[in-house]
Amino acid sequence: MADRSRDPEALEREIVRAREDLARTIDELADRVNPRNVAHRGAARLREEADQVVRTVKATVAPPGEDGEPGRVDQRVIVAGAVAAVTLTAIVLWRRRRRR
Repeated sequence: MADRSRDPEALEREIVRAREDLARTIDELADRVNPRNVAHRGAARLREEADQVVRTVKATVAPPGEDGEPGRVDQRVIVAGAVAAVTLTAIVLWRRRRRR
């Protein structure tokens, strides 16, 4: 049953408030699903993860400097890792090609 004792002006204010809330919610949802914004958030998350990986690798590979921070990575380690990655990729591609 409807409450007929409510003030029409109060009811109108409540409706206006509900419309504003709904409009604000729709704007937030539209902003969240906007492809450009989704791409920016994904790129930012990828950069953060890549930075974390770089810090972890530096801490693992590079001996710490005097200040406790990871030092410089030995150039030979980087070259050896790159050679290993290229070799492994070449072997995988060669084996796939041979199976066909």
